[in-house]
Amino acid sequence: MKGFIGARQTTLASEVSLTGTGVHSGAPVSISLCPADDNTGIRFLLSNGHGDTEIPADQRSVTGVNLCTVLGDGNGASVATVEHLLAALHGLGVDNAQIEIDSCEVPIMDGSAAGFVEAIDDVGLAELEAPRRFLKVLKPISVEDGGAHGELVPNNGFHLDVEIEFDTPLIGTQRIEIDVNPGSFRRELARARTFGFMKDVERLWAAGLALGASLDNTVAIGDDRVVNREGLRYSDEFVRHKALDAVGDLALAGAPILGAFRSRRGGHRLNMLVLKALFADADAWTMIEAPRYREVRHAELSHRLAAANFAAERS
Repeated sequence: MKGFIGARQTTLASEVSLTGTGVHSGAPVSISLCPADDNTGIRFLLSNGHGDTEIPADQRSVTGVNLCTVLGDGNGASVATVEHLLAALHGLGVDNAQIEIDSCEVPIMDGSAAGFVEAIDDVGLAELEAPRRFLKVLKPISVEDGGAHGELVPNNGFHLDVEIEFDTPLIGTQRIEIDVNPGSFRRELARARTFGFMKDVERLWAAGLALGASLDNTVAIGDDRVVNREGLRYSDEFVRHKALDAVGDLALAGAPILGAFRSRRGGHRLNMLVLKALFADADAWTMIEAPRYREVRHAELSHRLAAANFAAERS
């Protein structure tokens, strides 16, 4: 199984806390990323002043995909803009964590996953006893949504092929293909920021959205230039951010995917349509477990060395 390090599940080695602002609400947010037992998965624990509400990071919890991905409990509690944090956890190979949050929106940080990656790297990962579980794609699943196309096909690792097309020479058509693992995620995707068009800002504000958006957390696109003084972090930062979003959205499968995801002119809605189409077809996927160390024998040493270096692999 290429692309994933370690045969056993992981969690955070210790708790780490962050503060920031909700990009849509504009409200201050505090979150804590906490260790969790094996087979817990990723779970959000919302503090609302009247007790705590737990929402699993699972495709069945998705209640919104307009501008960001929103998870809800079915009774009115929700947490929005989860995709960048989930991308960081999934991209670095964190299987289990509890995310304690005091707001209804994950902080936007600098518009990328870099702040979350740094926090996770600061505490490192701990290996658990249970074998890592994978979602293996068994046959192609394809979705058309207007002018967008998405699919998942069988593959021995997690591969992304994302293409975007915007009617502006500042973006145009961009495409990225990448085998996602902790190293490639850090180098190629983690720092890619969210972006938006200046002409859309007033419309979003009128709708009560993007109240926390600024040049500190969004790549702003004007009529003929990128407004941010520092420019772009990658020449194709726009498509890299769409790939980052895809990593976060597909993390809602609940386990690392063994499959290749292809997206054309997509976004959160398409990502979720593909994932839901996969789960709707029981013949299209299966869950498998990595072999336990005692079963791999001669490979045991290399697995242990890989796991020991997991948290230290940075770029």
